[in-house]
Amino acid sequence: MSQLFEVHPENPQPRLLKQAAQILHAGGVAAIPTDSSYALVCHLDDKAAVEQLRRIRQVDEKHHLTLLCRDLSELASYARVDNRQYRILKVGTPGPYTFILEATKEVPRRVSHPSRRTIGLRVPAHRVAQQLLEVFGAPLLATTLIPPGEKQPLNDAHEIRERFQKALAAVVDAGACPAEPTTVVDLSGDEPAVMRVGRGDPGRLGLSAGAEAD
Repeated sequence: MSQLFEVHPENPQPRLLKQAAQILHAGGVAAIPTDSSYALVCHLDDKAAVEQLRRIRQVDEKHHLTLLCRDLSELASYARVDNRQYRILKVGTPGPYTFILEATKEVPRRVSHPSRRTIGLRVPAHRVAQQLLEVFGAPLLATTLIPPGEKQPLNDAHEIRERFQKALAAVVDAGACPAEPTTVVDLSGDEPAVMRVGRGDPGRLGLSAGAEAD
């Protein structure tokens, strides 16, 4: 049975976040709220936890996983970023954007895209996600919590716990999320490209949907 942590969405209880972080450090997979939807998260360096995360979503190694980072300085350790990319990242973080970037050697090969050697990165604006990352002390590997065969992410922590109680070690409940996926921007090519329009407005980054940089 997964452990349920009911936290305040604006002022989450440090004691509960610490307990959730300990579960993640021990190799557990957890469901947490973000500024787009609930996400599955685990320790980046725990091979068994990463495999469990993929099993829950039923996705293979070609499915881009995302690193949740506290800020841009942390992100720079895991991705190669030039000045042009950095300007876009600075505008879009924190916020509901996922950026596809070239991974550095710090990223385990098993969690980057097998042929492209890229990784998704984002800095969430959700207070609970931010404070959990702070307590955890490192980025978390994440993927949107969309059940296999479905198209919409789950948005109710109690339903998540009920459906995945044997697969998840913990569920952090901070109430409903916007339930809209992030906007995905691929910065790994010659020009930025919007791959998916979600909650984040591409125009804020100087981009248009399905188009390249202005």
